[in-house]
Amino acid sequence: MKNKICFITTGLGMGGAERQICDLSDELCVLSNEVMIISLTGSSVVKPKNKNIKIVELNMKKTPLGLINALRECRKKLKEFNPKVVHSHMVHANIFTRILRLFTKMPILVCTAHSQNEGGKKRILAYRCTNFIADVNTNVSNEAVDAFINVGAVKSGQMITVHNGFDDKRFAFSQQARDRKRQDLKLLDDTFLYLAIGRLQEPKDYPNMLNAFSLVVNKAVKENKKVKLAIIGPGHLEYELKALTTTLDLDDYVIFLGIQYDVEQWLSAADCFVLSSEYEGFCLVTAEALLTKCLVVATDCGGVKEGVGDGGFVVPPKDSPALAKAMIKALTISIEEKADLVKKGRDRIIENYSIRAIAKQWLKIYLSH
Repeated sequence: MKNKICFITTGLGMGGAERQICDLSDELCVLSNEVMIISLTGSSVVKPKNKNIKIVELNMKKTPLGLINALRECRKKLKEFNPKVVHSHMVHANIFTRILRLFTKMPILVCTAHSQNEGGKKRILAYRCTNFIADVNTNVSNEAVDAFINVGAVKSGQMITVHNGFDDKRFAFSQQARDRKRQDLKLLDDTFLYLAIGRLQEPKDYPNMLNAFSLVVNKAVKENKKVKLAIIGPGHLEYELKALTTTLDLDDYVIFLGIQYDVEQWLSAADCFVLSSEYEGFCLVTAEALLTKCLVVATDCGGVKEGVGDGGFVVPPKDSPALAKAMIKALTISIEEKADLVKKGRDRIIENYSIRAIAKQWLKIYLSH
């Protein structure tokens, strides 16, 4: 018998949480379930591969009337689909769906946060006051769960960890992709390419990365090494970050690529993936980098250390000299040492965090309530 599962998400823009929802939807369909996705805001940038998965875009306006209309429309869609499980993702959708449940039939409601930091005091209060409405509350890393408990969003025992899952078939190293993407950037084999992926927004702390990369460039120039940094992602800080790039005299070394839909190919092209975030959940892209045999340098925020494991170098957040030191180490270690590090990280991810294993874990949670 098929289970009908409805995901309700804040949006389907470019981001790790959004891609996780789509990957999970695809895998649940493979496991003989029927899935619908309701997106509260904006048009869908990321979508499931399975064309049979219906996506409903509510395009909710940020006004009281907009909220009422979205609640009414969402209730209508749920009555038509009649799911056994409603599973909301991210802070706005979690609170929205809890409110919706007060006057809408939902046999099972699961609410998932995707970060250790979901906002300020008002959001924390909203979480705390509505926790009783959900049957299950989850987050994507142990550190994120602890952070929610520490700020009072949930009490101990009210939230469990369910890690993100990874598509190890999609994220695999490709020499053809590496050659093609590096050719697009006009890079020869002797240029060491650092890659960053993520929205150009405050939590990603790109100023930390650019300041660190300035130190890397100074070191590389002295040792006659060629380096580049490519950054994938849109965001409201684009102008500010490009201005900082110019101020740091990095215009010849940093490339802003905007939105790219084939990040697995760009990861194959890179020699080192860099994450400079101030906070994260369980960071998807660090694991995806390891799956494509790309060494990882990342800040110790949220569940990043859980994902990277032995597959790279983890440094404190907001510490540009430490980040630069790790980036330089990635540049200078031997090919053999790099391959060994990446293999350890990749093997660990495939064993523990494949999308199939995580989808089955979710089904157990759904069916136990």
